[in-house]
Amino acid sequence: MEVLHNLAFGFSHALTLQNLMFCAIGCVVGTLVGLLPGLGPLSTISLLLPLTYSIPATGSLIMLAGIYYGAQYGDSVSAITMKIPHASSIVACIDGYQMTLNGKCGLALFTAGISSFIGGTVAIVVLSTMAPALGEVGLLFGPADYCALMLLGFCCVSFVSTGSLLNGLAMAMIGVLLGMVGTDVNSGVARFTMDLPFLTDGIGVISIALGCFGIAEVVKNLDSKNVQTPFNGKISLWPTWPEFKRIIPSALRGSVVGSFLGILPGGGPAIAQFAAYAVDKRFSKFKHEIGSGAIEGVAGQAAADEAAARTSFIPLMAIGIPENAIMALMLAAFIVKGIQPGPNMIATHPDLFWGLVASMWIGNCFLVVLNVPLVRYWLSVFKIPYTVLFPAIIFFCCIGTYSVNNNLDDVLTTAVFGAVGYAFLRLGMEPAPLILGFILGPMLEENFRRQMLLSRGSFMGFVTRPISATLLAVIGALMLWQIWAFVGQMRRRRGGSVRPGVPVTAIPEKG
Repeated sequence: MEVLHNLAFGFSHALTLQNLMFCAIGCVVGTLVGLLPGLGPLSTISLLLPLTYSIPATGSLIMLAGIYYGAQYGDSVSAITMKIPHASSIVACIDGYQMTLNGKCGLALFTAGISSFIGGTVAIVVLSTMAPALGEVGLLFGPADYCALMLLGFCCVSFVSTGSLLNGLAMAMIGVLLGMVGTDVNSGVARFTMDLPFLTDGIGVISIALGCFGIAEVVKNLDSKNVQTPFNGKISLWPTWPEFKRIIPSALRGSVVGSFLGILPGGGPAIAQFAAYAVDKRFSKFKHEIGSGAIEGVAGQAAADEAAARTSFIPLMAIGIPENAIMALMLAAFIVKGIQPGPNMIATHPDLFWGLVASMWIGNCFLVVLNVPLVRYWLSVFKIPYTVLFPAIIFFCCIGTYSVNNNLDDVLTTAVFGAVGYAFLRLGMEPAPLILGFILGPMLEENFRRQMLLSRGSFMGFVTRPISATLLAVIGALMLWQIWAFVGQMRRRRGGSVRPGVPVTAIPEKG
């Protein structure tokens, strides 16, 4: 009952004309940021942060938050329509783009919009009811626990990869090696930079994602004989009732996964999308379709992406600890306004806290209006010949990559990974496990070395801590399950017939 009273108090502040205007501006800007390849909320918030000096505290924070979670809505559009992802929409390229090629682009975008609304709504409920308690959960995780969590993430390779498990593991290891390029966090020594100064800060995930997905897909389309825009003709937007029933369970699963991973420092949308995809590929009734254009592959990712973006505010506002670079900018915005996030924030600034929470649900409604009824208008831009479209795609990829660090070397790096990604496509190697390894590899290394320093080289810390021991037990169970499934698959192959697809009983015996 107290929560309802607090939410009513928050809506009384969020529904003022001024705050509604700032919320709408944030959502529109965030959606446009998500549509443009490479231009993420981090650079946009950093550019707009000085403008908030003259804006009231509640309004400025509502606008910046709207840019952040609005970008999570918009980034699915470029991933689904053109296979050009942001860091938090890489998984959407797998089934979303395949649905586009199958003539279901409108359905894929509707699924992403509705699932994002569901994920955002679930996350807001979590944020409003359990923010202080869940914020303390993040403090319970130590280096050993994070290391076990990253190892659990690597177990998702078999679910993210739609081809050979061996190829998926190989791509993940390549991603880990690429993640080691740059300055070592512990020693400060440059590693694997080949004496190139621009590699001292490491390789950007945007360069890898746009190169391996966006530019590689453009080159692949140009290499084919029949080059067409993926979604010519009439756009079918509304799903049938059986299709809608498939969206809801997947969106709810993704909402739960994203809400949990959004709380943990180092988690967020980038990792939540892979975890939600792995959960769907394990528990969905239509898991055999995932990877070839299934609705679940879009719904779970979109819900987890949006839920993680919302719940990432919990450690910031409840404890005062930002979990990623975007939350660090939000912390700076709080401090600029003379507000110190932490356990006392809810008591000292209830109008700001509950007004921000209420504005997130209002922004959710704004984004549904922007991304569902206006899908046809968003896609009308792309209904042009591919010979005209592909130069624009490459142009926006270059602009988006350059805008991250204002460095031309990043554009050259993207071009290199475009060539590498095209080679992967020709060899039948999927880039999604590579991105997973690239994201998790440095985090695994950092937490592993930190735990080794704290335990003076002893591995016992991984099994004596309850959280890490539980996660390691889950990893062991998953590995045993994978081995059992692999052995069963080999037995079925050995007992199969000479002709693929024909049962053994259908082949008559000799003599």
